[in-house]
Amino acid sequence: MRRLFLICLNCCLLLPFSAQAAVPDSVSRVMSQHQLSGEQVSILVQRVRDGETVLALSPDRPRNPASVTKIPVSYAALEILGPTFRWRTDVFADSEPRNGVLDGNLWLRGTGDPYLVTEQFWKLLGGVRRAGVERITGDLILDVSHFALKPEDPGAFDDRPDRAYNQPPHALLVNFNAVRFQVDGDSNGAPRISTDPPLPGLRINNRLEPASGGCGAHEGMVFRASGDLEVVLEGQHPGGCRGFDLLRVAMQPEDYAHQLFGALWRQWGGEFNGGWRRDIWSGNRRPLYTHRSPPLAELIRPANKFSNNVMTRHFKLAVAAERYGEPATVDGGNRAIIDFLADKGVDTRGMVMDNAAGLSRTNRFTATQVAKMLEIANRSPFRAEFRSSLAMSGLDGTMRRRFRDGPEAGRMHLKTGTLNHVSAVAGYVQARSDEDYIVVVMINGQNVHWGAGRAVQDAVLAWTYRQ
Repeated sequence: MRRLFLICLNCCLLLPFSAQAAVPDSVSRVMSQHQLSGEQVSILVQRVRDGETVLALSPDRPRNPASVTKIPVSYAALEILGPTFRWRTDVFADSEPRNGVLDGNLWLRGTGDPYLVTEQFWKLLGGVRRAGVERITGDLILDVSHFALKPEDPGAFDDRPDRAYNQPPHALLVNFNAVRFQVDGDSNGAPRISTDPPLPGLRINNRLEPASGGCGAHEGMVFRASGDLEVVLEGQHPGGCRGFDLLRVAMQPEDYAHQLFGALWRQWGGEFNGGWRRDIWSGNRRPLYTHRSPPLAELIRPANKFSNNVMTRHFKLAVAAERYGEPATVDGGNRAIIDFLADKGVDTRGMVMDNAAGLSRTNRFTATQVAKMLEIANRSPFRAEFRSSLAMSGLDGTMRRRFRDGPEAGRMHLKTGTLNHVSAVAGYVQARSDEDYIVVVMINGQNVHWGAGRAVQDAVLAWTYRQ
């Protein structure tokens, strides 16, 4: 018995005593239930007012942060670019339009606008129309030289190349290069497919068969982009399921821009029958029209609240261009953000960031590093813009379904992160005492993304709220 006691005592001494002692029972019970330990879980809770640590567990162990990576990227972009920064898309013409006719090519030169969605693209074309162009006799030429990116396999991360979240950055990315396929049944129950936006050159090979049951019977539906502007949908569509949506990448970004250009140009009463190609604008004419994106302070909200991957990757490339000039590179963006954090007082030793969106198996932060970033951001002149970009508990973004029926609703601004075997959350909690706390929880372990990670997160967040 004495030997057993000594063994147990030695085991306890091997653990960081202050961290283990600080873990409250409500959190410990959840961790025990899911068989998680400090080997897999990092927790850090600090009071904002005085910086005091009120809860810590393995805060200096490097872990994969998943989409929590968006915190340093979006904050650095706010500081380096400024909240009023806007991306520009310039429109050039081979010649001056005469009597509504542009005799030649129309050029689009992108700088990585992360929010050139359908409505914004429609406004861009309206500007071209107001510049005196009605009929274009030539082609659409796309200048994407603002980015210098290595070839990227969109399926390399998880073998799902058609998923919108895997879309790589592109200097002229229109509508995130995503198509929403809506599947409904006609009056006879046969599956019918429509797209948003409508792309006239996209051929849909509908091989869906009607089936009984509700929406759960969609399991096994297959989407495949077969190339040459054709997609195939096959499997079963249950007649009891209305408005079933699939958001997918169906073509290359240049094809998408060309297709949407043609469809929207006709809405403006214009004529265009040309093709597209890539080239670099080297003329000395002033732009026929320049479209500017919404300001960065507005764009970090959808990027952080809904964890938009490609938008965040564009933020990093904009930082690279600002720091080192064009063309922007991924390595330049990584270097610029790490250097910025170090200059602000973050100990960046051991920090690894190869993907700004968090789609990485090699990204590594510690809870201490993330908490320091949040502390610095909270002292920034742009504190309000940054904090309001984070999802609110029970109200919006990736936190809209969590704590929505409790007193915690609206009292937390958080960035979540989930990958296979990774679960993380970080941000600010206003406790019931009205004290503000910085909270970081990062969990790396087998299948923690299936619910165990979120259970630990919620236990820590709820405990913090009760302070």
